[in-house]
Amino acid sequence: MDSRDVTSDRFQPEITVAAPGRINLIGEHTDYNMGFVFPAAIDRRIEFRIRRNGSEQDCHVYSVEFDKLLSFKLSEVRPSQEEWENYILGVVHEIQKLGHTLHGFDCQLESNLPIGAGISSSAAMECGLAFALNSLFNLGLSKMEIILLSLRAEHNFVGTQCGIMDQFASVMGQPNQAILLDCRNITHEMIPLNLQPYSLLLLNTNVSHSLASSEYNTRRSECEQGVEILSTSGMNVESLRDVSEEDLVAHQNILPPVIFRRCLYVVRENQRVLLAANALKKENIEYFGELLYQSHEGLQHEYEVSCKELDFLVDFSRKTPHVLGARMMGGGFGGCTINLVHQDHLKSYIDQVSAEYKQEFGIELDPILIRPSSGTFLESDFTSS
Repeated sequence: MDSRDVTSDRFQPEITVAAPGRINLIGEHTDYNMGFVFPAAIDRRIEFRIRRNGSEQDCHVYSVEFDKLLSFKLSEVRPSQEEWENYILGVVHEIQKLGHTLHGFDCQLESNLPIGAGISSSAAMECGLAFALNSLFNLGLSKMEIILLSLRAEHNFVGTQCGIMDQFASVMGQPNQAILLDCRNITHEMIPLNLQPYSLLLLNTNVSHSLASSEYNTRRSECEQGVEILSTSGMNVESLRDVSEEDLVAHQNILPPVIFRRCLYVVRENQRVLLAANALKKENIEYFGELLYQSHEGLQHEYEVSCKELDFLVDFSRKTPHVLGARMMGGGFGGCTINLVHQDHLKSYIDQVSAEYKQEFGIELDPILIRPSSGTFLESDFTSS
């Protein structure tokens, strides 16, 4: 194999783009309810090595991790049976729908993002490719256009009706900053993350229960049902963002119990996000940690998207004085917990919790130390033209 082969380790790109995953400090399942979220880009990324190949139609995308090659023509972009391919195809489709002209390209993907860990490898895939194609073909897309077309790709080709948080964080992140994002009007504020002497530790359960994708869309539907019922009662409500906890409790009698619990979680979680941002502004790390625990309790008992492995890790952390807070992160039913752990006790805590988890479930636990980092960026530019 030579440098002309997209599967070769000697492949020579014109440009290289790095797109990060993201954590969400707090504010889970609030984005599609027009609420607040609090994500940050992280120092784990997908790298896109890309070049024009001289053809008008032929595109080749090679995943180093999966050792799989996707080949397609720009005039024949349609959904695939392979989920990872749909992130690629969806982005190409959405760019062409906007009226932009693409030409044949070759792209190598290489990632150190754990798949299924709830740190948005999907958004990194979408935003990274959109950013790379924008740079390679001088399309003139703004960062917000990249975010929105990547979101549409996930909705229309992948079929996950996610909110805007993952794509926004992957593109707009900044080092040592979290993003307080208002998902109703897409305004944001950068909040410094001064967590010393604590570090953010992800613990990947290495489980992904099959309920994850179907239940995600179910939760969204349940929230929409709640809004519809409240609207018909005379309340001026467009989303759960418009509902206070007091109003919700006052209308509890007209809401089915499950719908009430879902809505109660979202209303409370929105408030927790604002309280968390304020706590970090004041460098009140202890209170921030307590809010993480409150968030997990809501996800476990009101929104019901946790699982026994996630609950075990959060419960275990409560027994340890060196951990200020922990919660499940992501859509649920597997993936990671996010933990606020004292730096001096990181190794001992990882050793201890890994051993207990292995004993309980017979599964290896993957610890992932992360730092808030830059959003999607052009890593190197070898373009001669």
